Formats: sequence, C-alpha cells, structure tokens
Amino acid sequence: MRIALGTDERAPLVEALRSHLQAAGHEVVVVADGAPWPEAGAAVGRAVTDGDAAMGVVCCWTGTGVAMAANKVPGARAALCTDAETARGARRWNDANVLAFGLRLTSQTVAEEMVDAFVSTPFDRSETEFVASLDRLGRRESPTG
Repeated sequence: MRIALGTDERAPLVEALRSHLQAAGHEVVVVADGAPWPEAGAAVGRAVTDGDAAMGVVCCWTGTGVAMAANKVPGARAALCTDAETARGARRWNDANVLAFGLRLTSQTVAEEMVDAFVSTPFDRSETEFVASLDRLGRRESPTG
C-alpha cells in the first residue's frame, strides 16, 4: 500500500515508523518532513484525497494541529489516535484515511501498533451512511441530507 507520511518535526520516531512501514511492504511517500504543522497536515490530506496515497500518517508534537489541518482538506478524515484500538475503530467505523498521533508521548511500540492496526482494518460498510453524513457536514449541509 502507498502511504503518505508527514511531520512538522524530524524525529527518530518518524524515521523508525517509516522503516517499519517499509519493512511491512508498504511504499512510503514523505510529503512533509519538517514543514510547519499546518502544511504537513494539509499535504498528507491532499496526498490521500488526490489519490497519490491510499492512506496517510501525520504527526506533530501533540498530533492535534496536523489532524486539524488534514481535516480541512475535503475528503480527508484524519483521526488523532493514542493506541491501536482507537486506530482500529477509526478505520472500522469512521473510514478514517489519515492516522494522526503526537510525538510527545507516543512510544515506537505504540506507534507501530497503531499504524499496523490502521492499515490492516477494513471499513465496515454498514457505517457508510454515517460517513456520508460526516462528509455533508464538511460541505455545510445537513448531516441527514
């Protein structure tokens, strides 16, 4: 799978995660490496929504800013996660296509568990209507159509 990676800070955890993804057979495309957090988040969101990557991973000190920036890109659904179960649920129920996490408190083990869960969990198609409601909110329409 082709995965877009972006960060506002060059950190050992980012490089370890990149190596982990590549070792698992994924193609990692670095779209932001040390860019300001709004740019890093938006670059990953655009890479996913433009079809340059199937999924994205983005991080900053807390993960909040890059998640907010990615979510400004129409069609990007970034989820700020702190553990594998949250990442798995974000994929399953919310069809998240960008995983966001913070560099401050995330260990390498937890980051690897999160990204593995995120990329391997399929979207539950019974949630399609809810995700469509979310997309309508992004266009400032009523969530119920």
